Amino acid sequence: MSQELKSENLNLNSVNQDTNMKSILVAEDVDSNFLLLRAFLGKMYILIRANDGLEAVELFKKHKPDLILMDIKMPNMDGLEATKAIREISKDIPIIALTAFAFDNDRQQALSAGCNSFLTKPISKMALLEMLDQYI
Repeated sequence: MSQELKSENLNLNSVNQDTNMKSILVAEDVDSNFLLLRAFLGKMYILIRANDGLEAVELFKKHKPDLILMDIKMPNMDGLEATKAIREISKDIPIIALTAFAFDNDRQQALSAGCNSFLTKPISKMALLEMLDQYI
C-alpha cells in the first residue's frame, strides 16, 4: 500500500469539527478500488479507510461515521463478519455492501449479515451517489 494511502486516516483529527461534510467509512483492501471511490466521493464526504474487517470495526468505534461502504471479500475478517460485529454496536448505521459477486445468494448473505443495501463492482458513480442519497 502506498504511503499516501497509509497516511489517509492520520489527517482525520485535523478536520474542522464544524464541517458540514458527512463521513463515510470505506472498508476496502484493494488500493485501486479505494482510489476510485475517493475520486467519486472525496470532495463531498470525509472518507475513512479500513483495509480489512477488523480495522473497519475499530475505526467505526473510534470515528462513528455517517455511513459504511463495506467490501465483502477482505483479509483477516471479511465484510460479512465485520458487518455483524458493527451491528452488535449499532443497529442504525447504514451499511452498503460492495462486492464483485452479483449472485442472488451473495446479495442475500450481505442483507442477512445486516447490510442495508448492495452495490456490485465495478461501481458506477451514478448508482453510488443515488444509493448514498437514500441514506445520508
